[in-house]
Order: sequence, then C-alpha cells, then structure tokens
Amino acid sequence: METKDLIALVLLLVTIPTGVLIATFSLRARDAAFFLMVAGTVITDRFDVNFLSHYWYRGTSRGLEFSFLDLLAISVLFGSWLRPRPGNSHFYWPASLGLMLMFFLYAGLSVMFSEPKIYGVFELSKMARGFFFFLAAAFYVRSQRELGILVFAAGCAICFEGAWASKQKLINGIYRAPGTLEHENSLSMYICLVAPIFVAAATSSLPKRLRYFSTVAIGAAALCSALTISRAGIPIFALVMLGAAAFCLSWQITPKKILATALVGLCIGGLFFKNWDSLKARYAEATFADEYLDEEQEGRGYYLRVAKVIVEDKFFGVGLNNWSFWVSKKYGAMVGRPYDEYGDLHIEEPDEELLDTLVWAAPAHNLAALTVGELGVPGLILFTLLWGLWFLMGFRFLFKRTPEAMHRLGVGLFFGVCGIFLHSVTEWTFRQPHIFLMFNILVGTLASLCYAKSRARRQTVVAVIVREFPEYEYPEVVSTKA
Repeated sequence: METKDLIALVLLLVTIPTGVLIATFSLRARDAAFFLMVAGTVITDRFDVNFLSHYWYRGTSRGLEFSFLDLLAISVLFGSWLRPRPGNSHFYWPASLGLMLMFFLYAGLSVMFSEPKIYGVFELSKMARGFFFFLAAAFYVRSQRELGILVFAAGCAICFEGAWASKQKLINGIYRAPGTLEHENSLSMYICLVAPIFVAAATSSLPKRLRYFSTVAIGAAALCSALTISRAGIPIFALVMLGAAAFCLSWQITPKKILATALVGLCIGGLFFKNWDSLKARYAEATFADEYLDEEQEGRGYYLRVAKVIVEDKFFGVGLNNWSFWVSKKYGAMVGRPYDEYGDLHIEEPDEELLDTLVWAAPAHNLAALTVGELGVPGLILFTLLWGLWFLMGFRFLFKRTPEAMHRLGVGLFFGVCGIFLHSVTEWTFRQPHIFLMFNILVGTLASLCYAKSRARRQTVVAVIVREFPEYEYPEVVSTKA
C-alpha cells in the first residue's frame, strides 16, 4: 500500500465518525450531505482513492474504491437511523433489500471459489458501497420535502452535464460528448436513468419553482442525449420520456398542453436538425447484422457467443469481475478472437511500455451476458429476479393518476429503471460507479415510496374498520409514526 493510501485511510478513520455525528445532530447538515451525495454522482471519480489499484485491468472494478460521496452516504444513513426526523420511525425493512443481500452473498461465494480472487473482491467492495447509498436514500427520503431535495440535486447534476457537454462539443470540438463521465454511452445511460423523474416532478405537487426547474432539467437531459450521439441511448431516452409523460399527464387537451407540446417538438426538432449529419453517420457505422451476426467483428453478438462458451464450460461462471481475465486467457481464442494473457500482471505492476503492446478483452457489452459469464446460470436467475422485483416496485405507482409527489415520483423512478435496463442490453456501464451509485440512490428512494404507500394503505384500512365498528375498543394497532 502506497503512502497516499495510508494517509487516506487515516483521514477516513477520522472523517467518517465526524460526518456521522454532524449528520446526526444537524438536520440541515444532513440535507446538505444528501444533496451533495446525489449531485456528486457525476463527479465521484474526481474525489476518490483506489486502494490496491490494478489500473491496467480491463474489468468493471480495478481497486478498492472509496470516494467523498461514500463518506456522505454513510453519514446520511447513520444520521437518519440514529436521529430520524420527527414523526419518522428509526427503522423499517426496505423493499428488495432481502433479494439484494442474497445476490451479494451469492457473488461472495463466487469470489471464494474462483481464481483470481482479487478482481472479485474489487467488485464486491463496490456492491457493498451500493448498499450504503441504497439505505441512505431509503431512510432519508420519507416525505415530499426530501423528494424535493433529491429532484433538485439530480437536476443540478443534469444541468451541469448539459453545460459541460455543450462546452465539449462547441469549444473543444469533441464529436461525441461524454460530459464528466468515462464514455459517451455512460452519459447516455445516466441520462436515461435520471431524466424520467423530472417528467414526474414537473407534473407533481412539488413547489412551483421546483416544477419549473424540472422542466429546465428535461431540456438539459435532451441536450445531453443528443450530444452523446448514442445509437441505443437516443431512442431509449425518447421511449422512457414518452412513457413517463403518458402516465403522468392527463389526456385532456388544453391550449396550454398544445403550446407546450409544440415548444418541446420545436426544440427536439432543432436538436435533431443540428446533429442530423452526426446521427446519420453513427447509425450507418454498423447494421444489426454487423453487430450481432458477423462473426468476424467484435460486435455485440460476439459477447453473447463468448458467454455461451463460458457457460458450457463453467456452469457457475468464471467468477465475479473475472470476465476480462478469462476471456483474454482462454475463451476469446475459443471463438476465434485471441488476446494477450494477463499472466502475473495481477500480482506485479507491469511496465508502462509493456502495457502499450498488450490487448485484453473488454467487459461484455451486455449486462446479462456479463452476469452469466461471471456468475453462471444461478447468478443470472437471481439477478433477473432482482430486476423483476424492482420493476414490480415501480409498477404499483402507474395506474393511479394523482399529482401527489410521494406517488407521482414513483412513476418517474419506474421509467428510470426501464431506461437503464434497456440500455444494459448493449452496454455494461450499469457497473460504472457514477451510474451504479445513482441507481442505488433511486431504487432506495423507490423502496421508501413503497413503504409509505403500504403504510398509508394499512392506516386507511384501520380507519375504515374503526368507523364501521365504533362500538369496539381498539388497541394501538398502527403506529402514528410515518
């Protein structure tokens, strides 16, 4: 471990307890920490330290990463648990937490029984980080007030990305703008995850200024999506935004809606006109057959073929985060695409000149293929069940049309989950920290909304029973805490 890592470790031992104490005794500080935790997801890699870094590895995690945002998440979580806001309970069991823990334990077993183990430990550490963000959001967001902070923070992040991507395009002359994220497709996936909540927020009972700001954030998200020129991202963005609008807006035609629709159409048309040549060139680069059927190219279909070969050889997969290692070492050659082997590079730091001459396999550009290749068929089944549960959590908010923010934001979160799911058909970037941490924040918020909805239903049932049978004396069957 290097000197800078030891210094960072000592600082963490001091700052984590301090952050927890401040967030526990100062509600305003807790609000500020949550705001920074959400808004900072787009720049989390600028404020992190990587312990035991294997920076040359082409996996989804390259070290034991810890960022300033993790400090904020831990502070918000324990502050909300130790000293909840008046009227809130100290603890409840968030929806999907049990299945998330099961998947985490299965992944841990995969690391235990696979080689090499170090890369799996890296990915496990990121999954553990995700729990802190999930639980921080689940215990902090308990009312419309906290939802407003979430929307405002996410909107600030999107507007910043819009401004930064515009600067990259107009001033730096970058063909496809990645914003502050690692790749253009990463920014596209982040937009598809976050943007639907602004449609829900703009049509909800949130304060008027926040609703107007959400409308601005929708424009910034559309701009970012267009500037990424992502072949999958642009249609997915349009699909989830239209889906969110369909379930958030009433079907009654009014002059205001006609004007708003015309304005949105004009803006989108202008973006497409401005970027038409770039979009046309991008879609002409490769056809569906080129991507999935041409065995001579390393397209999306290549990763599906590799996953098939791995599962036929190892039913339980090659181990968490070991795709690049084993495809480079063995399975790439089996499908006609040999790579250089890592050899002992996972033990010793290689020479920079040597790195420039080596070619290793990238992670599968399909989340299902990557999962089944690393965790086998049982891992893919567990992961599919987990995604199904997340969909069910959001689905329960779709069909009751009410502007109440604690309900309407559930619609936006559902379509955000749909967006990242669809994008994961062509990308692995769900596992990148920017997206993974934001996803856990939003799913934790969705779990909180589910808890509030279930509790409101129980209270309604009890109230009806008491009203219908007033002659009985009732014990305290429902806590007054939210």
